[in-house]
Amino acid sequence: MLMSMQWIEVCAVDEVPREGARVIERGRGVASVAIFRCGDDAFFAVEDRCPHRGGPLSQGIVYGHRVACPLHNWSIELETGQAVAPDQGSARTYPLRVARGRICLQASALASHDVSPAPPACPTSSACSGRHGR
Repeated sequence: MLMSMQWIEVCAVDEVPREGARVIERGRGVASVAIFRCGDDAFFAVEDRCPHRGGPLSQGIVYGHRVACPLHNWSIELETGQAVAPDQGSARTYPLRVARGRICLQASALASHDVSPAPPACPTSSACSGRHGR
């Protein structure tokens, strides 16, 4: 027997800036979800944490279907959450759909507290190049 997927409305399409993001908080101790809107009006939901050093992806620059992390400029594919080579790692993605101008996320995915392991904190040294700790 197949169970129908339940979806939760999280915001209106117009609440996500084109080539930008909106953050959906999930609760204390659980990674937030960033809803990204690309220039072609494609939408993606990705954990708001870079796999490299935990930078807030929602504050990065969206280009094409990628986002550049604001800390070290790692590029992350929004559809898969994968870092673009030569960098390695991934951010969790969430099922998303757009219905009647509203963005919905899959309820069971949001309820899950399974998150990617926290990356190590970035050294505060000015020598941090962004290519360490893979």
